[in-house]
Amino acid sequence: MRRVGAVVRTAQGLAVLRADEVDDADGTNGAGEIDAHRDEIGTMVVDDSLEEVGRVVDVFGPVSQPYLAVTPDDDVHLPSLVGATLYAR
Repeated sequence: MRRVGAVVRTAQGLAVLRADEVDDADGTNGAGEIDAHRDEIGTMVVDDSLEEVGRVVDVFGPVSQPYLAVTPDDDVHLPSLVGATLYAR
């Protein structure tokens, strides 16, 4: 499981995350972990209690710190996600 980023807002039924910044020129996040999730449409994301939140449907914005759009599962209350940190499974 790897940290994807934090939910900054909701829009049009989606949770919008700001991905963690890539610090190193080699494409790692400083911990040696490759930020491959930035290209993975369809990746399942979970919250800190490992409850499934939804799936990544779009990646957009700057390469160094993109945004990810997540379509939530039916039982997820979107406004409660703002500020939450989400993880890729």
